[in-house]
Amino acid sequence: MQYYTLVYHLVDDYIARRAQYRDEHLQLAQEAHRRHELLLGGAYSDPANQALLVWRVSVRSVIEDFVAEDPYVKNGLVTKWEIRPWTVVIGQEKFEA
Repeated sequence: MQYYTLVYHLVDDYIARRAQYRDEHLQLAQEAHRRHELLLGGAYSDPANQALLVWRVSVRSVIEDFVAEDPYVKNGLVTKWEIRPWTVVIGQEKFEA
């Protein structure tokens, strides 16, 4: 299992536009969290111009599939995104599968 970060770069009016997609986005994220794939996620504030999601998965394609299904991405709230492997030194959690 490898840690990854997913960074979303958000449109300027993200806060105003997200409401109609928020429930579907959160459901998708909660499903990934229940599977112990998505560990943490949320938007930065002041300004809310990016979001960070921390993953622990065996293959990067799990995250790519999430991005492809995310209504924020599909509806243009995300201007670009990037997935990066993350080497965690302190705080690695053990999960029962």
